[in-house]
Amino acid sequence: MSAPALDRPAAGSPGPAVDPAALQQQFEATIAADHRIEPRDWMPEGYRKTLVRQIAQHAHSEIIGMQPEGDWLLAAPSLRRKAVLLAKVQDEAGHGMYLYSAAETLGADRADLTDKLIERRQKYSSIFNYPTLTYADVGVIGWLVDGAAICNQVPLCRSSYGPYARAMIRICKEESFHQRQGYELLMTMMRGTDEQRAMVQDAVDRWWWPSLMMFGPPDDESPNSAQSMAWGIKRHGNDELRQRFVDMTVPQAKVLGVTLPDPDLTLDEATGRWRFGAIDWSELQRVISGDGPCNAERIARRRAARDDNAWVTEAATAYAAKHA
Repeated sequence: MSAPALDRPAAGSPGPAVDPAALQQQFEATIAADHRIEPRDWMPEGYRKTLVRQIAQHAHSEIIGMQPEGDWLLAAPSLRRKAVLLAKVQDEAGHGMYLYSAAETLGADRADLTDKLIERRQKYSSIFNYPTLTYADVGVIGWLVDGAAICNQVPLCRSSYGPYARAMIRICKEESFHQRQGYELLMTMMRGTDEQRAMVQDAVDRWWWPSLMMFGPPDDESPNSAQSMAWGIKRHGNDELRQRFVDMTVPQAKVLGVTLPDPDLTLDEATGRWRFGAIDWSELQRVISGDGPCNAERIARRRAARDDNAWVTEAATAYAAKHA
């Protein structure tokens, strides 16, 4: 259920005869009642800008996230594994399109968002700036990275902004399947040769800490979390989501037969939760600032995709104009 729709020139801009205080009060009442804000509803400009920033970053992450696994499409060891990986990469492209469409309902332009990404005026998830060195990385991305994404994204299905919440329902269903695919791949490799088991353990060692960093900085150092939670865009803080991920993943690692690379990982008997060691937040800051192992490569490939395929957009635009 959403607030009553209002005709207005643009999101966040009240019509000339409407009392801004009344609109603000109506918006706050909708959020307090845990109802949805829809594109035609009035919203504060700060709410709109926060949504555009978050949804754009999410969309960029889905599109950039195709690159690390896409590198293994031709090198996957069997036709079945190629088909599974191709389906997953295609899913990620679809997720990006859903999210860009959600951003467009807020008045954002998809091409402009892409330009901002390429110009490094908008960000994407830090996790995709790490290389996929072996085929085991494909499985670990499915297990850890998509597992972390599920913890982060399932609460977004209840986001206060309707188009975003509805897009997340399908995305989360598909991400859950990706997580199971990754785990199944790793389980198969762990039942294989010593070399394969060593490959899996090496990949886990490299991806564990970056996966924990995916949730963002600690809550007391996150400039946007408190307001996003007050508006109902987010439902949980970074630290709570990170803890949920650890609690979910430790038992899975034991079944899989791998060791998580954290000597401080211990079970708190009083709470039943797993306590983990200190995260190197300086690494996260370095990566999101553009100095990760693959930052330049990821952006360069995204720029090439935009520029090399510009003729497709131009032809489609001309065709649409001709038949309008």
